[in-house]
Amino acid sequence: MPLLTLDAVSLAYGMHPLLDDASLVIDAGERVCLLGRNGEGKSTLLKIVSGDVVPDGGVVRLEDGAVLAVLPQNLPVNDSRTAYEVVSGAFPETGELLAEFHQLSQQADEAGLDRLMKVQERLEALDGWRLDQKVTTILGQYGVDADRRLNTLSGGWQRRVLLARALVADPDILLLDEPTNHLDVPAIAWLEEALGQFRGAMLFVSHDRAFIRSMATRIVELDRGKLVSFAATYDRYLELKEKALEEEERQNALFDKRLKQEEAWIRQGIKARRTRNMGRVRALKAMREEHRQRRNRGGTASFAVEEAARSGKLVVETRDAGFHYPDGTPVIRDMNLTILRGDKIGLVGENGTGKTTLVRLLLGGLKPTEGAVRLGTNLQVAYFDQLRGELDLERNALDNLSEGREYIDINGQSKHVLGYLQEFLFTPERARSPVRVFSGGERARLLLAKLFSKPANILVLDEPTNDLDVETLELLEEQLAEFSGTVIVISHDREFLDNVVTETIFLDGSGRVREFVGGYTDWRRQGGRFPSEAGGNRPDKQDKAPREEKAPAEHHGGASEKAVGGSVKESKARPAKLSYKLKLELEQLPGQIEALEQEVASLQQIISSPDFYSGPPNEVSATLEQLTETESRLEKVIERWMELEEQANQ
Repeated sequence: MPLLTLDAVSLAYGMHPLLDDASLVIDAGERVCLLGRNGEGKSTLLKIVSGDVVPDGGVVRLEDGAVLAVLPQNLPVNDSRTAYEVVSGAFPETGELLAEFHQLSQQADEAGLDRLMKVQERLEALDGWRLDQKVTTILGQYGVDADRRLNTLSGGWQRRVLLARALVADPDILLLDEPTNHLDVPAIAWLEEALGQFRGAMLFVSHDRAFIRSMATRIVELDRGKLVSFAATYDRYLELKEKALEEEERQNALFDKRLKQEEAWIRQGIKARRTRNMGRVRALKAMREEHRQRRNRGGTASFAVEEAARSGKLVVETRDAGFHYPDGTPVIRDMNLTILRGDKIGLVGENGTGKTTLVRLLLGGLKPTEGAVRLGTNLQVAYFDQLRGELDLERNALDNLSEGREYIDINGQSKHVLGYLQEFLFTPERARSPVRVFSGGERARLLLAKLFSKPANILVLDEPTNDLDVETLELLEEQLAEFSGTVIVISHDREFLDNVVTETIFLDGSGRVREFVGGYTDWRRQGGRFPSEAGGNRPDKQDKAPREEKAPAEHHGGASEKAVGGSVKESKARPAKLSYKLKLELEQLPGQIEALEQEVASLQQIISSPDFYSGPPNEVSATLEQLTETESRLEKVIERWMELEEQANQ
C-alpha cells in the first residue's frame, strides 16, 4: 500500500491553478525530489501534504498510522529555547513535561519538589523516560549540547537541532523545503550524511544540484499544475525533460498546423459525405476549444550584464595584508593575492571564517590593519546581497528597479523598464506588486535585474543561488562565464562554483588565505578540506553522470501522386477529372484518416501519462518515434485527401 497518495488535487489562487488535478504516489523508503520553476507551487504542495493548506479539491491520503515530520525552510527568529526543549517539543504533552522536569530538577524549594513529583508521575504514565532517552541520544549523535539556546547557534547548528526534532519521532515520511539554503558546505555534507541514514521516505524541494544528485531516487516535476514523475537520476531526468519539451513543442506545432488545415477544409464547403462532414465540424470545434485552453509553458528568463568600460589589467594586489578585531583576534593574516581583469574567483570556507571581510578588504571597503592592499584603476563594482538588503519591501518591483527612470540602457540598447523586467519573468501586473509579497526566487530575480541594470566591470555575488530555480541558475552561470570583467563569488553551491569560477580561494578559519586553480571539485582534488572534516568522517559526496547524445528521431513520408495529361493551357481552362483509380483512392482516404487519428490519440494518451517517462528508456524512445511516424503519415494522408477532394469538386 502506498505511504502517501495525492489524487486529483486542485488549488487555485489566481487565474491559473497552482495544482490542476495533480496526482502523486510515494512508497516507503523513496527519496523524491520535487522540482519546478519559481512560483509553480512547490512549497504550497508541501504545505498541502503536511495539512497546513487545504486544497480546493482532490484527496491527500497518508497510510493509516504513518507519522509525518517537517524540516522547515526558514530558521526560527530569536528562539531562546534550549536544544533539548526544541527537540522534545516533537512530543507535544510529553515534551512540555520533560522540559519542565529538567527545569524543576534544578530547584530546591518545597513547592518545586511537589510539582516535580506530579510531573514525574505523569511522565511515567506517558512512557516519558523512554522519550527522554531518545531526545538525549539523538542530540548526542548530532553533537549538540542539550543546554545550548537556539539563538546562540549558527545556522548550520540550528538546522541540526531542527532535523533532530523532525527525526526523533521516527517519522515514516519527512518533508524538506530547500534544506541547504544558507548552509556552508560542511553543514550540507553533514546533512547529506544524516539524511542518508534515514530509512523513511522523503519528499524534498531543492535547487542544489549536487544535493539532488546525492539524495534523490526519483524526480517529480511540478509543471503548469501537473505532477510528472521521472524514475531516474537527476542527469537522466534532464535528458528526458529535454526530450519531453521537444516533443511538446513538436506536437503543438503539428496541432496548430492541423487546426489550420481543418479551418481551410471547413471553408471549402465540401458537398460529399455530409455525415462525415458534420463529424469533422464537431471535431474542429473541439480543436478550437483545446487550443484556447492550452496552457503553454512560461518563458525562460533572458538577461544580460550591463558591462562598464574595462578596468585596468590589475584589479587588486595584496602584500602581507591582514585584518584583526580590536581585541587582536585575526580574521585575515599574511594575505598575498593578485587578481587580474577577467578572473573569476570563488571564495570557499565555513560560515564565520571571514569571507565577507575578505571581499571588503579586496575592494577597499576596509583598511588592512597590517600589510598593504593596492587597487587597480577604473573599478566599477556591482554587489549582490544574499540578504536582499538592497530591496525596499514596501515598494513594487518597478520602483525598486527604475529609481525614477522610464528607460534603462543595457549594452547600448535602450529598454523600457517594464520590458526589461519581463526578461526576468515579471509580468506587468507582477512588476507593480509590492516586493513583500514576492517569493524568495522572485526577490532573487529582482535583485539580479537591479544588479545587471547598472554598468559594472566587477561583480560580487554573495550566495546568489539561494531560491533561484535551476533554469535561471543555469542562465546566470552562462552570463557570468561570458562576462569579460571580474567576478568574485561567495557560494556554498558546489556545482555553481565548478561551472563559474577559474580560481578558488579557501579561508580555513585561522586567518590564512590559500589559492587553488579551478573550481570546488578541483580544490577537493588538490587536497582541500574543511577544518570540521578532520578525521575524514564527513566526506563530500558529488557524482556527475555524463550526458548522452540524443539520437535524432526518424521521419517518414511519402510522395503525392499527381494527375498528368494535356497542355498547360488546357489544364488551366479545364482541370482533368479524377480517374477511376484516384476516385477509389479518395473514397478510401477518410477511413485511413480516421484510423490514423485513433492511433495518434492512443499514442498521445500513453505519452501524457505521468509515469510515461519513468519507463524503460528504449520503450520511451520507441513510443516517441512511433508517434512521430504516425503523425507524419496522418499529415500526408490529409494533404492527399484535400488535394483529391479539391480536384474532384472543380
